[in-house]
Amino acid sequence: MGRTVLVAGTASHVGKSTIVAGLCRRLADRGVSVAPFKAQNMSNNARVGFKPGAVGTVGEGDDSELADGDPDAYGEIGIAQYVQARAAGVVPTTDHNPVLLKPRGDGESQLVIDGESVGHFAAGTYYEDHWDRARRAAREAYNRLAARHDVIVAEGAGSIAEINLQDRDLANVETARFADASILLVGDIERGGVFASLYGTLELLPEDLRDRVVGLVINKFRGDRSLLEPGLAAIEERTGVPVVAVLPHDDPGLPAEDSLSLPSAGERGTWGDDDGVPPDDCVTVGIPRLPHLSNVADVAPLAREPGVRVEFLPLDSGAATADALALPGTKNTVDDLLAVRDSRLGDAIGSFDGPIVGICGGYQLLGERLRNVGVESTTATGTVAGLELLPVETHFSTEKRVTAATYEVTCVGPVAGATGDVSGYEIHMGETTVPDGVARPIGPESVANQQVLGTYLHGCFENRRLRDAFVENVFEQAGVERPDRMAPQGDPFDRAAELVEPIDLTAVVPSVAETSGRDQ
Repeated sequence: MGRTVLVAGTASHVGKSTIVAGLCRRLADRGVSVAPFKAQNMSNNARVGFKPGAVGTVGEGDDSELADGDPDAYGEIGIAQYVQARAAGVVPTTDHNPVLLKPRGDGESQLVIDGESVGHFAAGTYYEDHWDRARRAAREAYNRLAARHDVIVAEGAGSIAEINLQDRDLANVETARFADASILLVGDIERGGVFASLYGTLELLPEDLRDRVVGLVINKFRGDRSLLEPGLAAIEERTGVPVVAVLPHDDPGLPAEDSLSLPSAGERGTWGDDDGVPPDDCVTVGIPRLPHLSNVADVAPLAREPGVRVEFLPLDSGAATADALALPGTKNTVDDLLAVRDSRLGDAIGSFDGPIVGICGGYQLLGERLRNVGVESTTATGTVAGLELLPVETHFSTEKRVTAATYEVTCVGPVAGATGDVSGYEIHMGETTVPDGVARPIGPESVANQQVLGTYLHGCFENRRLRDAFVENVFEQAGVERPDRMAPQGDPFDRAAELVEPIDLTAVVPSVAETSGRDQ
């Protein structure tokens, strides 16, 4: 069986996902067979992985050649575990994240177990009626991974010291116990109060988990390390737990997992404004801040292009600051459509004259109508008129399409100039009917005219050629010369590995030295 380290946190958004990815890459580079694991994740940023039964047929390594496989072989996992699996050099599977909760508002989430949707439940119903099944699925998934790999790097969720949840904390408490894991506790110094957070977390842990903590990590540090030394010595003296690393504040370029990276629904927020390009040399891609926005990672690659600003637009705003619009997915297409139609921004989208791209739920909003909407919404039934920018209609059913996909791009509209194949994944409910005689640029259910593109292909902007074509068209239509592209900053997995270099692997996972046959 595998040896496991659980990367736990004092709170959400302290950097656990990045640290797990970095440790996976470092271990893989040493020749260690390693896999990530998160028993239960809560995120609307999902990706596609293989189900357990398909693993034996696909093996390990790069899965790009498997993109057009049997759709029944695929399931949903959180984006962080997808990224961590790629960092580890293994094919992403649902075993890496066997339980996924996708919030849809009003205290309700879609429950995904072993990659398949089980239904929509309030938190109380989940814990009363489904938690035992979820725990069993998580333990079985862990056992399968541990049987195939030498080391498992598990990620906790939120704070490991939520004392109101410790009897049902699947990602932290239960994982530490059934995986017999050592624990690495991470605190975020940028928030302030990191020593109090670390100390208080340790004090609130159940005794058996407290004994498993092998090291503390202080993350996102800026400034003079010598000013930190007295605190490091004091926390070690008070807790008896060593500080194994102080990690610098850095962003390796991995996609964000949760909504904490987004502005709240009524606020503006901008990504990509730290590249040093003067404002007059920039273009802005506006993102309507839908109430149930999901898979926002789809637009993150645009923000990494020099001179491109990705700006989240509240529904009560206009689109005057935008040169293009991109509508990512939504966990509740119908209710978000109703919210947009009743907003000032909805009117602005209807009269917008720049490039527009809709992905998945965002694509459905741009069509002429949505049918059988009771499947998607608890507040509307029958048929709802869309924004009517594309000549399609979507019919909802309880079936969900989850698959990886590769399509040949047809150059048209916002992506004119793109050539070749693009790969990504599809996760959606509803079938979209596209009339004959219209351009289908990215797959049979896509559609485009000279201004607007709709596609179900998540991850499309991660494809360089498609992203380049879209960005080039935005700059051209805005009448702004595109800045020179910066030299690549390196592989984000390697950058994550460099970030966690101060962590002594053999101190955290003692089996590493014997497993890899190398010294630290």
